[in-house]
Amino acid sequence: MKILFFGTKSYDKTYLLPCLEEEKYAGIEVKFIEAELTPNTAALAKGYDAVCAFVNMDVGTQTVETLHECGVQLILMRCAGYNNVDLETANKYGIRVAHVPGYSPESVAEHAMALALTANRHLHKAYIKVRENNYSLNGLLGVSFYGRTAGIVGTGRIGAAMARICQGFGMKVIAHDMYPNKSLDFVEYVELKELFERSDLISLHCPLTPETHHMINIDTIGQMKDGVILVNTSRGGLIKTDDLVRGIRENKFFAVGLDVYEEENGSVYEDLSEEIMPHSTVARLLSFPNVVVTSHQGFFTEEAMQAISETTMENAWYFAKGEKGPNELL
Repeated sequence: MKILFFGTKSYDKTYLLPCLEEEKYAGIEVKFIEAELTPNTAALAKGYDAVCAFVNMDVGTQTVETLHECGVQLILMRCAGYNNVDLETANKYGIRVAHVPGYSPESVAEHAMALALTANRHLHKAYIKVRENNYSLNGLLGVSFYGRTAGIVGTGRIGAAMARICQGFGMKVIAHDMYPNKSLDFVEYVELKELFERSDLISLHCPLTPETHHMINIDTIGQMKDGVILVNTSRGGLIKTDDLVRGIRENKFFAVGLDVYEEENGSVYEDLSEEIMPHSTVARLLSFPNVVVTSHQGFFTEEAMQAISETTMENAWYFAKGEKGPNELL
C-alpha cells in the first residue's frame, strides 16, 4: 500500500515516522510532500492507493474527482473535522474516507481556556508592555471567572473537557447540545438562545454544518450579555466575521479569543510574514485591543500529535487488510 502525505511539516514527520517502524506497518510505503492537497495538486497522487490530508486542505468535488482518476481508493484525514471533504462525490466513486475522531480533547479545551484568560486579562498586551519597560496597569483590567456563567456550545469530547475546566474555575456551567452528555452531571442544558442570554463566557465546540454556519451573527450577538467573552477553537465558519467586528466596535464583547476564523485556509500553518495579505480578516480582528488570535494551534501538543499519527496509520492498516476500520466515514 502506498500513501502520499500532503502538506507535511517537520513536526508531522517527527510523530509519523516512529509509527511506521512498527512491524504491522511493514507493507505500507509513504511519501511526504510539502504541497497541500488542492484541485491543482491532486494529480500528484497518481500511482498511490491513498492520500493523507489535513483540515486546511481543499478536498472538494474537483479534488476528489482527480483523485479518482489517479486511482486513489482512500482519503485519510489526519484530523477530526471533515467538512472540507466532498463525501458525496467520494462515495460516488467508491473512495473510502477515514478521520481521527478523538485526539487529546483536553489539548483543545486547555487552549480555549488559555485564549479566554489571555483575552480577558490582556496578557498579550501586558507581555509587550513589560518588554518595553512599561509597568503601567492602564488597559489591563480584567474580570474574575469565579462565580460567573460559562456557556458551552457542543459537549462532545472537547466541549466536555472545557466544561470540566470551567467548573474547576468555580464557574456555573450551562450548555447546548442536541445530544446532552450524561457524564456532565454538573452541567445545565438549555436552549441556545438562553445560553447566549445567560453566559458571561461562551466557548464554541460544535462542528461546522449547514445548520451551524454563521451561528454567531448580528442577531445572536444581540441576544448576548453586554461584556460577554467569546472563544472559538472549533471552526471559523461558525462566526460571521463582519458581524463579529460590528459587535466588537459596538462594545458588545469584553474580550474575544479565536484560534480559527473565516478565510484562514490560505494562510494557516504558513509563514507569510514577508507577504502582503490578500484579505483583511486577521488585520481587522487584531486592530482591537481586546481580541487575541492564534493560528489554529489548539490541537498542537505532543499528546495530540502522537494520537493523530497513531490513529492515522491504524486507519491505513485496516484498509490494507481489506477491512473497514472504526473511523471510516464511508
